[in-house]
Amino acid sequence: MNWNGKTVGYALTGSHCTLEEVMPQIKRFVDAGANVVPIISHSVAMTDTRFGKAADWQKQLKELTGNDIIASIVDAEPLGPSKLLDVMAIAPCTGNTTSKLANAMTESPVLMAAKAQMRNGRPLVLAISTNDGLGLNSANIAKLLITKNVYFVPFGQDAPQAKPNSLVARMDLIMETCEAALEGKQLQPMLIERFLYS
Repeated sequence: MNWNGKTVGYALTGSHCTLEEVMPQIKRFVDAGANVVPIISHSVAMTDTRFGKAADWQKQLKELTGNDIIASIVDAEPLGPSKLLDVMAIAPCTGNTTSKLANAMTESPVLMAAKAQMRNGRPLVLAISTNDGLGLNSANIAKLLITKNVYFVPFGQDAPQAKPNSLVARMDLIMETCEAALEGKQLQPMLIERFLYS
């Protein structure tokens, strides 16, 4: 697919252990010629963890994309009227974000951007990373699976013995899922085998 002239909204939420894994995926879009607009949740904006400092992640995002980061609801709101984004990915998409999106809650920059994308009838791609995907959050995932213009990066259990409810997307398939979504298709297979270990 030719990404030149396409604008990708790339949102990151607080699955901090996954941030390092998704940075190369952002670079793939940039290298392919897409304009990437970075969007971050409050957790990514403010939380230092053993996986890295918030300021360092933001510096890396800005350097990768060459764009300012949308880090407030106020800054995310214009994405609706402007119809700026051709496709938006939330990767990683936490269980917290999944549940709020499924229940129409808009209390973060990422959720405001997602709401704008859905308002415009444009594709929204979710790369889930949640410890309760087969627990309480399964109902929210199910609601989003049947929501128009919402697509999932193929996902599966990442540690079925140690964390039987945990689901994580194949982050290396984010671009391919976005390409399919722009054609109105769900990348298949959507349910995959990830890592099987105890």
